[in-house]
Amino acid sequence: MSLTDDTRNWWSDLSLAGQFALAGGLVMALATGLVGFWVSGRIEGAVVRNAANTTALYMESFIEPLAQDMANAEALTPASEAAIAELLRGTTLGKRVVSFKLWGAGQRVVASTDAAVVGRSFPDEGDVVEAWKGEVVASFNHLDDEENAAERALNLPLLQIYTPIRERGSGRVIAVAEFYEVATQLQTDLVKARLSSWMAVLMVMAGIFGTLFAIVLRGSRIIQAQLEALAEMASRNVGLRIKVQGAAARFSALNDQALRQIGADLHDGPAQLMGFAALRLDSLRKGADERGQREIDGIQKAIREAISEIRNISRGVSLPEIEKRDMGEVIRGLVDAHAARTGTEVALSLELGPEMPIAVKICLGRLVQEGLTNAFRHGGGVGQEVRVSETDGALVAQVLDAGPGLAAGIGDDLYGLGLAGLAGRVESLGGELSLTPRLDGRKGSELRMVLDLRSVE
Repeated sequence: MSLTDDTRNWWSDLSLAGQFALAGGLVMALATGLVGFWVSGRIEGAVVRNAANTTALYMESFIEPLAQDMANAEALTPASEAAIAELLRGTTLGKRVVSFKLWGAGQRVVASTDAAVVGRSFPDEGDVVEAWKGEVVASFNHLDDEENAAERALNLPLLQIYTPIRERGSGRVIAVAEFYEVATQLQTDLVKARLSSWMAVLMVMAGIFGTLFAIVLRGSRIIQAQLEALAEMASRNVGLRIKVQGAAARFSALNDQALRQIGADLHDGPAQLMGFAALRLDSLRKGADERGQREIDGIQKAIREAISEIRNISRGVSLPEIEKRDMGEVIRGLVDAHAARTGTEVALSLELGPEMPIAVKICLGRLVQEGLTNAFRHGGGVGQEVRVSETDGALVAQVLDAGPGLAAGIGDDLYGLGLAGLAGRVESLGGELSLTPRLDGRKGSELRMVLDLRSVE
């Protein structure tokens, strides 16, 4: 057995609640992670954006008057550079803002607290491009760009802010100011915000999962109880079916025993008495006149016909002793007896196992008897066949003929006492009996029995 089969069997053995706990738990864990990252990201972005907007507005009030030179030039005047440097040196603002850059056109740094980057261009700096569009752009501790070498060396939590510098009067963006604020408190606030968002997501998801699991668990218990009740009912039904089939088999055996006794009694009783009466009539013939002899001949003919009819009846109501005989021999005997009695030919095909329940033997014998009788009576005895096969516990028996077929006027009288009784006998054993036109497409009719021997005691 492969690992896949083992896993499938293991999964099938779990209850509905267990399957939901595993599958639903996995889905909820993934959903919790995705929602948690999304929510914490949104909260972090909102906190950073609010802090950046406040700081940008504060810084803009100081930097914008000193950066108006950029409206008509590509660099600050020495006086403006000195004023900005003085603003960030030794003041309260300088303690908050540990690094500053002023970007001109072409993403070139025109002024900075880091002299190493002044005059250099950084075309890959996307945040500067966004700021040139008039938006305040901020990020927290994102210091991976080439121009952030000096800031990375500080090893401090930094809030990086890009704010557009506008020309007075026109509102045109003439430069972008970039500054880095020490954000120790912001870092603490972000940690608290992340924890709070994750706890909220976890509690909501746990509540949803717990509610759904409680519903599924209750449904699983109800289904399990119903399955157990159905299994118990099915077990009782199987037991009852076996008992019914056993009773039917015993009744069938007793019925056939009674029929054999009736046949023997007919043969040994009335038939013998009628034979004795025929002999007595022979002795009376000697002393009778011509008219009396004619009467005696008529009576004797009637007696002989009655004897023949009694013998036919006795043969029809009894089966040969089959309890200890091989079923193949029994069927051959029935086929040979029918052929001898009717003067017709019967093709025989047998594929039977060595053992068979007595009830099935009786049922099969009756099927062959009744089927051949109907094939002779309604099919003219043309193309008679008996096919019996047993494969993997399934018994299939067919009696076929090549007569006019059911569509040629065989009426409801075919479904008389013989086939009705046979159908009841077959159904009592859990089998199916059908009378149809031949299934192989040839002309004629087919009496077919299908029986599962594994369900018969």
